[in-house]
Amino acid sequence: MLLKRICLLVRWPNKYSVVKAYLFIGQVAGNESLYAFLQKCDYILIFKPTLYHSVKDKVIIKGNVDAELVLHAMIQYKNYNKAVIVTGDGDFHCLIEYLEEKGKLLKVLAPTIHYSSLLRRFNQKHYIVRIDLMRNSLEQKKTGIRVRSKP
Repeated sequence: MLLKRICLLVRWPNKYSVVKAYLFIGQVAGNESLYAFLQKCDYILIFKPTLYHSVKDKVIIKGNVDAELVLHAMIQYKNYNKAVIVTGDGDFHCLIEYLEEKGKLLKVLAPTIHYSSLLRRFNQKHYIVRIDLMRNSLEQKKTGIRVRSKP
């Protein structure tokens, strides 16, 4: 269900007029079908090599893409009018603040209400849109059928 919503975000043509949607993601062997699905959803994938750590007999995969997103946003700065950043991570505060100052920020799509307090001030300026609150609208757009909550 989450993947379908992710796919619908980029295909929501009239909402934010997204021309190119980049997805920064750690590359993990065995996830080729996921990457193919995301590319079918019109995402341009930017891969980050991943690191594997063992912690208490569990393998943890790390693919931190924060720097890649910030760097790419600045490299492509002259090639876009406005940016829509999908994050709830306060690590992007400086990028979001800079884009706002330069008039290049359109929206910040936060996955849930649990986004970083560093981003809260952007909510006062109506930049923050919560994806979890868009669920019904996204699903209705795809199917044409209104989705209701469980009784």
